[in-house]
Amino acid sequence: MSQHVKGVVVREKDAPATVETIEIPDPGPGEAVVKISACGVCHTDLHYKLGGISDEYPFLLGHEAAGVVEQVGAGVADLEPGDYVILNWRAVCGVCRACKRGRPWYCFDTFNAAEPMKLADGTALSPALGIGAFAEKTLVHSGQCTKVDRRAEPEVAGLLGCGVMAGLGAAINTGGVGRGDSVAVIGCGGVGNAAIAGARLAGSNPIIAVDLDERKLGWARELGATHTVNPKTDGDPVEAIRELTGGFGADVVIDAVGRPETYKQAFHARDLAGTVVLVGVPTPEMQLEMPLLGFFERGGSLKSSWYGDCLPSRDFPMLVDLYLEGRLPLDKFVTEKIGIDDVESAFEKMHSGEVLRSVVMF
Repeated sequence: MSQHVKGVVVREKDAPATVETIEIPDPGPGEAVVKISACGVCHTDLHYKLGGISDEYPFLLGHEAAGVVEQVGAGVADLEPGDYVILNWRAVCGVCRACKRGRPWYCFDTFNAAEPMKLADGTALSPALGIGAFAEKTLVHSGQCTKVDRRAEPEVAGLLGCGVMAGLGAAINTGGVGRGDSVAVIGCGGVGNAAIAGARLAGSNPIIAVDLDERKLGWARELGATHTVNPKTDGDPVEAIRELTGGFGADVVIDAVGRPETYKQAFHARDLAGTVVLVGVPTPEMQLEMPLLGFFERGGSLKSSWYGDCLPSRDFPMLVDLYLEGRLPLDKFVTEKIGIDDVESAFEKMHSGEVLRSVVMF
């Protein structure tokens, strides 16, 4: 029997996010209803609100969440009511060409729930990243649920569902940073600072944080940056990174902004045969113009990181264990805990750089 719960909806482009009654259908085959405990306010949700991802309004926002399985549908063998889970948007299919080649983090046919959640008037909702977790409960495919140690608080565990995983994975999975590697991260919001935490976890040194906001650079130092560069006061970030790496440039440079200007900085701030990782998300109209010869002369690798090239079933439990061991300070990403009515103001704080993460508590 379907249920009615409260959720955060945006009905049209750039409209205010409002709390509305939504209908959650019973789980179909391979699906699960999850009672949400906490959900982080991610920049991707703001992109949905502003129409930067699609125009399939109305959206049920929220996706960076942890909660408890309440119901499962037919054929679900690896979940049961009461399981504590982090939600993910990479429910791999296991049969596409990427999965068959042993690269499921590139899965081309990920799963979502089949039947839509709806507004009270019957209007179908588009759940953000196939999740829609700014709600008391949500309907997802069972593959979107990753079981983790319930000792990890939901406001911390849920952050692995998107932004923190994207940054950590950009450093460790995509960039392949390791002991003694020099790493520079351009843009120190939630994703960039997660990349810094990942580089620290891997034993990289030095770890150079670049941002125009001293508050964000302060967070970067707390999460493992050995040096910080503010272009407003320290000058050209490319030259600063070279100076901090013996004149060579960093082994890995991570662009967590995703603009042509920052990508060019990342490209020129890396060592010869170094690696650039793009994890910041560009907008469709952005164009990059650079001499092709420069790509040939410098060698190395130019990579894009989508969801940190993560495999949730592998990475989420491991990172939760590292957090519980005191080796990964996920709690430092939680700037404030808020209620479901405070999402719109949380967007404003995020846009102005006041927070790393606001987390909605249910």
